[in-house]
Amino acid sequence: MIIATQAYQITWEKLPDNYILPEDPVDNIYQPAQAAALTESLQLAGKLPVNCLTSTNYGICATVNGKIVVKAPDWAYVPKINGTKQEVFRSYTPQLQGDIPAIVMEFISDTDGTEYSSKPTYPPGKWFFYETILKVPNYIIFEPDRGELEVYQLDNSTEKYKIQTPNQNQRYWIQEMNLYLGIWEGTRENLTSKWLRWWDEQGNLLLWSLELVEQKRQEIEQEKQRTEQEKQRAERLAAQLRAAGIEPDN
Repeated sequence: MIIATQAYQITWEKLPDNYILPEDPVDNIYQPAQAAALTESLQLAGKLPVNCLTSTNYGICATVNGKIVVKAPDWAYVPKINGTKQEVFRSYTPQLQGDIPAIVMEFISDTDGTEYSSKPTYPPGKWFFYETILKVPNYIIFEPDRGELEVYQLDNSTEKYKIQTPNQNQRYWIQEMNLYLGIWEGTRENLTSKWLRWWDEQGNLLLWSLELVEQKRQEIEQEKQRTEQEKQRAERLAAQLRAAGIEPDN
């Protein structure tokens, strides 16, 4: 598939097997934990179709004016891929191998500003690649240290990103996910920080596995307490009946 524009031509080609992908180190221990948390809660809530793809620092490719461009967002969600996950093991080419990503995220950990780069010449900046080449509907930029979240959505009329305003709960509606995205502060994997979390249409937080375990533990404990209270009430009633000269068993 070829898309021609005034300044460039986009083709969707599979990454050659001999193409050497960059092996940039992850900036810090928070980024993998945040990416894993986003995927985990979706999976536990049954929000991940079998043929979808979630990725972390994983190459998303396009060929622009005959040159391969690969960007690896900190987290991305593709609603549907063609074939199996094994076929997109090393990288993913939209249009050829499945849908355009519905959402890409970058977690800022430095000040180089590459997340905002609209540089159109090779190699293009991240902003330009997501907005103009891939046309990703939702671009998220998150700075966890200060808890600053920016949600940009592609305006259909201008084909440019437009920053969104949160609702009264400081959450953003992501139509393609049918979920809200917002910030939650707490601890995961012994990291106390601000985390991106999902909420459903009713405002229910999509829980992590440890939270579900704790929720179940509390439910069991509450049931034990109810059982004990019922036992104590029965014993008091039996004592009252005996005091009145009535044998409870009769």
